[in-house]
Amino acid sequence: MTTLEGISGPGRLAEPGEGISAQELALAARNHGMPLEALRYDLTPVGLHYLLIHYDIPEIAAPDWRLRLDGLFTQPLELDLAALRALPARTARVTMECAGNGRAGLDPRPISQPWLVEAVGTAEWTGVPLKTLIESAGIDPAAVELVFTGADHGVERGVEQDYQRSLPLDVAMGEEVLLAYAMNGRPLPPQHGFPVRLVVPGWYGMAHVKWLVGITAVAEPFAGFQQAVAYRLRQDTQEPGEPVTRIAPRALLIPPGFPDFMSRTRVVRPGTVRLRGRAWSGREPVASVHVSVDNGHTWAPADLEPPGEHRWAWRAWAFRWEATPGEHVLMARAITTGGQMQPERQIWNRGGFANNAAQRVEVLCTP
Repeated sequence: MTTLEGISGPGRLAEPGEGISAQELALAARNHGMPLEALRYDLTPVGLHYLLIHYDIPEIAAPDWRLRLDGLFTQPLELDLAALRALPARTARVTMECAGNGRAGLDPRPISQPWLVEAVGTAEWTGVPLKTLIESAGIDPAAVELVFTGADHGVERGVEQDYQRSLPLDVAMGEEVLLAYAMNGRPLPPQHGFPVRLVVPGWYGMAHVKWLVGITAVAEPFAGFQQAVAYRLRQDTQEPGEPVTRIAPRALLIPPGFPDFMSRTRVVRPGTVRLRGRAWSGREPVASVHVSVDNGHTWAPADLEPPGEHRWAWRAWAFRWEATPGEHVLMARAITTGGQMQPERQIWNRGGFANNAAQRVEVLCTP
């Protein structure tokens, strides 16, 4: 039987040649990525959207749910779901990506949820701008952050905790940050945070606290586990590291042709193949996407969908490839308006976070 003492240490790295453990397999079975063929949808169907649940899905009845705003608010509030839904709402289309997306491709591999590159999805979230509630409750000038508490409760590395994350006050006051109660026009499903979750466009998924029950204004930066320990970019356990925040630029291909069942190698026929995919960034807009059909030796620009009204959602791209018989490795990479280019190779860190190395798709072209 596993004891808390046995899981209280820092995150472990896989030994050379160590395969996926039964514990990681259990995580992969209860969480899931988006099948990459679903990149064809502007909006990801709810059942295909990526999902990561740290602990258990809480049992919350809508009539019993309350949201409390406390701490350094001048007029602390408590709202039920009806009161929240009575406030003016807005809808935002947002691409959400797990901070650990790509972790399983790192070497050495951090032991955790073994994501490949499928931990992403795009949905339309409807809810009340967080700014509306902050202004209603009034904020003390001494406040610097808001701490968001979810109803999910568990143990991580020996620390018993509610899931909690914070945002700087200037980020929390952004017009686009929502207390969402609907996903793609329907009430949030249990696994996505019913009845209310936080949505922070442009930030990795760990910031979008699900099953939200509390918002606390504080005078000092929050030092809880998920903020100060878990989601940090560090090379070893001794350094404090940098916080994981906004989504790094990424482009993904919709897998062309059809797959081999086990290897997922794609099979196409010779001739013109229209490659398609999506690109996004939470830091600054994507300016272009480049594609390689020879494992990164040469690159050519793709046709990128013009910017539209959905600043925080992925954009479609397309590329014409003249496929010839043989084995090929396809790649795509995004470049932002500020010149930030998606790297070809892994950027390693101990937690396996923000690894936006370019995707490689193996293709066999047959007569």
